[in-house]
Amino acid sequence: MDTAGKVIKCKAAVAWEAGKPLSVEEVEVAPPKAHEVRVKIHATGVCHTDAHTLSGTDPEGVFPVILGHEGAGTVESVGEGVTKFKTGDTVILLYIPQCGECKFCKNPKTNLCQKIRVTQGQGLMPDQTSRFTCKGKPIFHFMGTSTFSEYTVVAEISLAKVDEKAPLDKVCLLGCGISTGYGAALNTAKVEAGSTCAVFGLGAVGLAAVMGCKAAGAARIIGVDINPERFKMAKTFGATDFVNPKEQSRAIQEVLAEMTNGGVDYSFECIGNVDVMRAALEACHKGWGTSVIIGVAGAGQEISTRPFQLVTGRTWKGTAFGGWKSVDSVPQLVDDYMNKKLKVDEFVTHTMPLAQVNEAFDLMHAGKRSL
Repeated sequence: MDTAGKVIKCKAAVAWEAGKPLSVEEVEVAPPKAHEVRVKIHATGVCHTDAHTLSGTDPEGVFPVILGHEGAGTVESVGEGVTKFKTGDTVILLYIPQCGECKFCKNPKTNLCQKIRVTQGQGLMPDQTSRFTCKGKPIFHFMGTSTFSEYTVVAEISLAKVDEKAPLDKVCLLGCGISTGYGAALNTAKVEAGSTCAVFGLGAVGLAAVMGCKAAGAARIIGVDINPERFKMAKTFGATDFVNPKEQSRAIQEVLAEMTNGGVDYSFECIGNVDVMRAALEACHKGWGTSVIIGVAGAGQEISTRPFQLVTGRTWKGTAFGGWKSVDSVPQLVDDYMNKKLKVDEFVTHTMPLAQVNEAFDLMHAGKRSL
């Protein structure tokens, strides 16, 4: 049945209000407008960023909304003026687009395309409207992607065309978590061979940061987590040492400084906890240590440290999507995975139908793996 140009009715997980479970509903998905693409979602990951917005602590959170931003699928139809995509193309959705025209895209120092940033933050398409309705009400978009729907509409600059042979239930994770941690080490920190690194939080992003540190040739990679069940998996990604802060009588930065003769060369905060962000910075070596913030903190929270920490040569940085310019980089990351240069399958703990999306969130929060 040809659906191009028609409204599609499908299932989606709708967040009607903050703090409540998602509700799987029948929604209507309008056809794509100019420079937009309608995508059939084959697989999506669940991420702490989705939970962050659902909890009500996201300053940009709007409701009702269809969450989800780690998605892969195939192009169902394209809007007027779209030339880079056609029906049937295999794609990964991008919450950081790449227009190639704005001053951010033209600057090699950043991947933060701003072309549609304002409307994306408002939960709308670039023309300031929504393509979703449910029970007669318009539903907001999320991060320009809304992958918790069987069909979604995105701006054409928010898509990367990838190898059609790639398994979508795996490579969808390259739409956020894996790319973010991996790139934080390679692009943002620029970890050097022989260096010592510490990764705080060994969830998906933390494991990807460990993988990036190993790819860069780090000699020592210390995993820091209060859940010791995560250490075994982290070792397979390249972690060499482990510390559980709950088992220490001193501050974790002191423990790490002692373990490493003065501190680590690079540290990564993969949690979103402002106290851990401080510890990660202060665990860095005087004179040259660099700490990268990856985790997203709650609305209104602030970071603090003594200025002397920076005066004495430490650097505090942040990263979004691992610094990858998305349209250019995601197809290459998929190729690296297909060529066995990048672990992806190992990040998948459970595969569930859309109807069990709330259970998927529960498993993520519990940090459970299916072994």
